[in-house]
Amino acid sequence: MESLKNRTLLKVIVLGDSGYVYKKFNRQYKATIGADFVTKELHIEDKSVTLQIWDTAGQERFHSLGAAFYRGADCCVLVYDVNDLKSFETLNTWHSEFLKQANPMEPETFPFVLIGNKTDVDGGNNRVVADMRAMEWCGAKGNIPYYETSAKEDVNVDEAFWGVAQKTLSSELKQNM
Repeated sequence: MESLKNRTLLKVIVLGDSGYVYKKFNRQYKATIGADFVTKELHIEDKSVTLQIWDTAGQERFHSLGAAFYRGADCCVLVYDVNDLKSFETLNTWHSEFLKQANPMEPETFPFVLIGNKTDVDGGNNRVVADMRAMEWCGAKGNIPYYETSAKEDVNVDEAFWGVAQKTLSSELKQNM
């Protein structure tokens, strides 16, 4: 986490369901490696917080990017499609791959956030992953925060990223105590 007075920059890696950030925010930069890169400005208390969000768009080739891509991450957002069981079942793989590649100093307390996306599809009638199942998964991973969103309909996305920022900032404060 880099700070300049009351300005904070947080690097957030998004793994899982394809192209989450791209659907919500205007693409500001397309990295040569193919990940979408956007920034989101927030104000939390008296701080100006910039989330630098790297979204791999769920592409398998990012599994082999190695430590360079993950280095310096302040938070990892795991995303799955509530209508796609396979996207939920791969969360453990994404979670462990992130920990392996990023190699954070305190993996048990590294800030993760889970987002269940596409709640808008068919009015929720196609849903195959219940929110309780997702919350149980979060509990097993150290009670990580969980949000349900529709990036397409812009439902709860800002709240989720607000939660990402708060989780990351509170984690940083605990580590600096």
